[in-house]
Amino acid sequence: MFIFSVKLIVATFRRPFYFAETKEQMYHIGVGSLYLVVLTGIFAGQGFALAFSNELADFGAKDYLGRIMTISIVRELGPVLAALMIAARVSAGITAEIGAMKSSNQLSALIAFGIDPIQKLGVPRLLALLFMVPALTIICDIIAIFGGWIIAAFIAHISTTLYWAAVKERLIFGNLFIGILKPIIFSFVIAFISVYKGFSAEGGTKGVGKATTESVVLSSIIILVVNFFITKVIFSLIKGYL
Repeated sequence: MFIFSVKLIVATFRRPFYFAETKEQMYHIGVGSLYLVVLTGIFAGQGFALAFSNELADFGAKDYLGRIMTISIVRELGPVLAALMIAARVSAGITAEIGAMKSSNQLSALIAFGIDPIQKLGVPRLLALLFMVPALTIICDIIAIFGGWIIAAFIAHISTTLYWAAVKERLIFGNLFIGILKPIIFSFVIAFISVYKGFSAEGGTKGVGKATTESVVLSSIIILVVNFFITKVIFSLIKGYL
Protein backbone atom coordinates (compact mmCIF):
# COMPACT_ATOMS: atom_id res chain seq x y z
CA MET A 1 0.00 0.00 0.00
CA PHE A 2 2.89 2.36 0.77
CA ILE A 3 4.51 1.73 -2.63
CA PHE A 4 1.16 2.17 -4.35
CA SER A 5 0.55 5.43 -2.48
CA VAL A 6 3.93 6.77 -3.62
CA LYS A 7 3.05 5.87 -7.22
CA LEU A 8 -0.28 7.64 -6.83
CA ILE A 9 1.37 10.83 -5.57
CA VAL A 10 4.01 10.76 -8.33
CA ALA A 11 1.29 10.24 -10.96
CA THR A 12 -0.44 13.40 -9.71
CA PHE A 13 2.36 15.54 -11.15
CA ARG A 14 2.63 13.76 -14.51
CA ARG A 15 0.88 14.62 -17.74
CA PRO A 16 -1.77 14.19 -19.00
CA PHE A 17 -4.09 15.79 -16.45
CA TYR A 18 -7.63 14.46 -16.50
CA PHE A 19 -9.56 17.59 -15.53
CA ALA A 20 -12.96 16.30 -16.69
CA GLU A 21 -12.66 13.16 -14.57
CA THR A 22 -11.48 15.21 -11.58
CA LYS A 23 -14.44 17.58 -11.91
CA GLU A 24 -16.83 14.62 -12.15
CA GLN A 25 -15.37 13.06 -9.01
CA MET A 26 -15.56 16.37 -7.15
CA TYR A 27 -19.26 16.52 -7.93
CA HIS A 28 -19.78 12.88 -7.00
CA ILE A 29 -17.87 13.14 -3.72
CA GLY A 30 -18.83 16.68 -2.71
CA VAL A 31 -22.45 17.07 -3.74
CA GLY A 32 -23.22 13.38 -3.22
CA SER A 33 -21.95 13.47 0.38
CA LEU A 34 -23.43 16.86 1.26
CA TYR A 35 -26.70 15.59 2.69
CA LEU A 36 -24.87 13.08 4.89
CA VAL A 37 -22.57 15.77 6.27
CA VAL A 38 -25.44 18.22 6.88
CA LEU A 39 -27.55 15.65 8.72
CA THR A 40 -24.57 14.47 10.74
CA GLY A 41 -23.54 18.01 11.64
CA ILE A 42 -26.95 19.29 12.71
CA PHE A 43 -27.86 16.36 14.94
CA ALA A 44 -24.35 15.86 16.34
CA GLY A 45 -24.16 19.55 17.20
CA GLN A 46 -27.57 19.55 18.85
CA GLY A 47 -26.86 16.40 20.83
CA PHE A 48 -23.48 17.70 21.94
CA ALA A 49 -24.90 21.08 22.97
CA LEU A 50 -27.81 19.48 24.84
CA ALA A 51 -25.51 17.21 26.85
CA PHE A 52 -23.02 19.95 27.71
CA SER A 53 -25.63 22.58 28.54
CA ASN A 54 -27.07 20.27 31.18
CA GLU A 55 -23.63 19.61 32.66
CA LEU A 56 -22.59 23.27 32.59
CA ALA A 57 -25.86 24.30 34.23
CA ASP A 58 -24.87 22.37 37.37
CA PHE A 59 -21.83 24.64 37.72
CA GLY A 60 -23.56 27.83 36.65
CA ALA A 61 -21.36 27.99 33.54
CA LYS A 62 -23.86 27.77 30.68
CA ASP A 63 -22.34 30.92 29.21
CA TYR A 64 -19.30 28.84 28.19
CA LEU A 65 -21.32 26.59 25.89
CA GLY A 66 -20.32 28.52 22.76
CA ARG A 67 -16.62 28.20 23.59
CA ILE A 68 -16.88 24.47 24.26
CA MET A 69 -18.91 23.89 21.11
CA THR A 70 -16.41 25.75 18.93
CA ILE A 71 -13.35 24.05 20.37
CA SER A 72 -14.79 20.52 20.30
CA ILE A 73 -16.41 20.81 16.86
CA VAL A 74 -13.67 22.66 14.98
CA ARG A 75 -10.82 20.62 16.48
CA GLU A 76 -12.32 17.16 16.75
CA LEU A 77 -15.98 16.49 16.12
CA GLY A 78 -16.34 18.18 12.74
CA PRO A 79 -13.25 16.77 10.98
CA VAL A 80 -13.69 13.24 12.36
CA LEU A 81 -17.44 12.94 11.76
CA ALA A 82 -17.22 14.40 8.27
CA ALA A 83 -14.31 12.12 7.37
CA LEU A 84 -16.08 9.03 8.71
CA MET A 85 -19.26 9.83 6.78
CA ILE A 86 -17.31 10.49 3.58
CA ALA A 87 -15.22 7.36 4.08
CA ALA A 88 -18.33 5.23 4.61
CA ARG A 89 -19.86 6.46 1.38
CA VAL A 90 -16.92 7.24 -0.88
CA SER A 91 -14.47 4.47 0.06
CA ALA A 92 -17.02 1.81 -0.79
CA GLY A 93 -17.88 3.47 -4.10
CA ILE A 94 -14.28 3.98 -5.22
CA THR A 95 -13.18 0.47 -4.30
CA ALA A 96 -16.25 -1.16 -5.84
CA GLU A 97 -15.95 0.84 -9.07
CA ILE A 98 -12.25 0.19 -9.63
CA GLY A 99 -12.56 -3.42 -8.43
CA ALA A 100 -15.40 -4.05 -10.89
CA MET A 101 -13.31 -2.54 -13.69
CA LYS A 102 -10.44 -4.84 -12.78
CA SER A 103 -12.62 -7.96 -12.64
CA SER A 104 -14.02 -7.13 -16.10
CA ASN A 105 -10.51 -6.54 -17.52
CA GLN A 106 -11.14 -2.84 -18.17
CA LEU A 107 -7.86 -1.95 -16.43
CA SER A 108 -6.01 -4.26 -18.81
CA ALA A 109 -7.76 -2.53 -21.71
CA LEU A 110 -6.54 0.87 -20.47
CA ILE A 111 -2.99 -0.44 -20.30
CA ALA A 112 -3.32 -1.87 -23.82
CA PHE A 113 -4.26 1.62 -25.06
CA GLY A 114 -1.21 3.12 -23.34
CA ILE A 115 -3.16 4.74 -20.47
CA ASP A 116 -1.87 4.52 -16.91
CA PRO A 117 -4.83 3.27 -14.80
CA ILE A 118 -3.45 4.89 -11.66
CA GLN A 119 -3.20 8.24 -13.41
CA LYS A 120 -6.60 7.88 -15.09
CA LEU A 121 -8.59 6.50 -12.15
CA GLY A 122 -6.62 7.14 -8.98
CA VAL A 123 -5.37 10.71 -9.39
CA PRO A 124 -8.79 12.32 -10.11
CA ARG A 125 -10.23 10.69 -7.01
CA LEU A 126 -7.29 11.78 -4.87
CA LEU A 127 -7.54 15.38 -6.07
CA ALA A 128 -11.31 15.42 -5.65
CA LEU A 129 -10.98 14.21 -2.06
CA LEU A 130 -8.29 16.82 -1.32
CA PHE A 131 -10.70 19.57 -2.33
CA MET A 132 -13.99 18.15 -1.10
CA VAL A 133 -13.14 16.69 2.33
CA PRO A 134 -11.96 20.05 3.77
CA ALA A 135 -14.92 21.85 2.13
CA LEU A 136 -17.42 19.37 3.56
CA THR A 137 -15.72 19.55 6.96
CA ILE A 138 -16.17 23.33 7.04
CA ILE A 139 -19.85 22.88 6.19
CA CYS A 140 -20.18 20.25 8.93
CA ASP A 141 -18.55 22.63 11.45
CA ILE A 142 -20.89 25.49 10.55
CA ILE A 143 -24.00 23.30 10.68
CA ALA A 144 -22.98 21.72 14.00
CA ILE A 145 -22.31 25.09 15.63
CA PHE A 146 -25.63 26.35 14.27
CA GLY A 147 -27.31 23.27 15.74
CA GLY A 148 -25.69 24.09 19.06
CA TRP A 149 -27.14 27.61 18.85
CA ILE A 150 -30.65 26.16 18.43
CA ILE A 151 -30.26 24.24 21.68
CA ALA A 152 -28.62 27.19 23.40
CA ALA A 153 -31.35 29.65 22.40
CA PHE A 154 -34.50 27.58 22.71
CA ILE A 155 -33.71 24.93 25.34
CA ALA A 156 -30.78 26.13 27.47
CA HIS A 157 -32.04 29.75 27.31
CA ILE A 158 -28.63 31.25 26.59
CA SER A 159 -28.48 34.67 24.97
CA THR A 160 -27.91 34.48 21.22
CA THR A 161 -25.44 37.37 21.38
CA LEU A 162 -23.51 35.68 24.18
CA TYR A 163 -23.38 32.34 22.34
CA TRP A 164 -22.07 33.77 19.06
CA ALA A 165 -19.61 36.04 20.88
CA ALA A 166 -18.18 32.98 22.60
CA VAL A 167 -18.01 31.13 19.27
CA LYS A 168 -16.17 34.04 17.64
CA GLU A 169 -13.75 34.22 20.56
CA ARG A 170 -12.52 30.66 19.96
CA LEU A 171 -12.24 30.90 16.17
CA ILE A 172 -8.53 31.58 16.47
CA PHE A 173 -5.57 30.50 14.33
CA GLY A 174 -4.70 27.34 16.26
CA ASN A 175 -8.20 25.89 16.22
CA LEU A 176 -8.76 26.76 12.55
CA PHE A 177 -5.37 25.32 11.61
CA ILE A 178 -6.19 22.00 13.24
CA GLY A 179 -9.66 22.04 11.72
CA ILE A 180 -8.25 22.37 8.19
CA LEU A 181 -5.14 20.19 8.55
CA LYS A 182 -7.04 17.12 9.73
CA PRO A 183 -9.44 16.82 6.78
CA ILE A 184 -6.54 17.28 4.35
CA ILE A 185 -4.70 14.34 5.91
CA PHE A 186 -7.93 12.33 6.17
CA SER A 187 -8.47 12.82 2.43
CA PHE A 188 -5.11 11.16 1.74
CA VAL A 189 -6.07 8.26 4.02
CA ILE A 190 -9.39 7.72 2.26
CA ALA A 191 -7.85 8.00 -1.21
CA PHE A 192 -4.86 5.75 -0.58
CA ILE A 193 -6.87 2.95 1.01
CA SER A 194 -9.91 2.99 -1.25
CA VAL A 195 -7.97 3.23 -4.52
CA TYR A 196 -5.45 0.61 -3.42
CA LYS A 197 -8.17 -1.82 -2.37
CA GLY A 198 -9.85 -1.36 -5.73
CA PHE A 199 -6.68 -2.06 -7.69
CA SER A 200 -5.75 -5.04 -5.51
CA ALA A 201 -9.20 -6.69 -5.49
CA GLU A 202 -9.07 -10.30 -6.65
CA GLY A 203 -11.51 -13.17 -6.96
CA GLY A 204 -14.25 -11.68 -9.10
CA THR A 205 -17.39 -10.18 -7.61
CA LYS A 206 -16.81 -11.92 -4.27
CA GLY A 207 -13.35 -10.40 -4.06
CA VAL A 208 -14.71 -6.95 -4.93
CA GLY A 209 -17.27 -7.21 -2.12
CA LYS A 210 -14.56 -8.23 0.34
CA ALA A 211 -12.27 -5.41 -0.79
CA THR A 212 -15.12 -2.90 -0.43
CA THR A 213 -15.79 -3.96 3.15
CA GLU A 214 -12.10 -3.85 4.02
CA SER A 215 -11.80 -0.41 2.46
CA VAL A 216 -14.56 1.11 4.59
CA VAL A 217 -13.44 -0.55 7.82
CA LEU A 218 -9.76 0.22 7.34
CA SER A 219 -10.40 3.84 6.31
CA SER A 220 -12.56 4.44 9.39
CA ILE A 221 -10.06 2.89 11.78
CA ILE A 222 -7.05 4.68 10.28
CA ILE A 223 -8.90 8.01 10.42
CA LEU A 224 -9.43 7.59 14.18
CA VAL A 225 -5.82 6.48 14.73
CA VAL A 226 -4.37 9.30 12.63
CA ASN A 227 -6.64 11.81 14.39
CA PHE A 228 -5.08 10.93 17.73
CA PHE A 229 -1.52 11.33 16.49
CA ILE A 230 -2.29 14.60 14.68
CA THR A 231 -3.83 16.01 17.87
CA LYS A 232 -0.84 14.86 19.93
CA VAL A 233 1.72 16.38 17.56
CA ILE A 234 -0.17 19.63 16.98
CA PHE A 235 -0.71 20.26 20.68
CA SER A 236 3.01 19.87 21.31
CA LEU A 237 3.91 22.26 18.45
CA ILE A 238 1.36 25.09 18.61
CA LYS A 239 0.00 24.81 22.14
CA GLY A 240 0.60 28.53 22.67
CA TYR A 241 -1.78 29.40 19.82
CA LEU A 242 -4.72 27.39 21.15
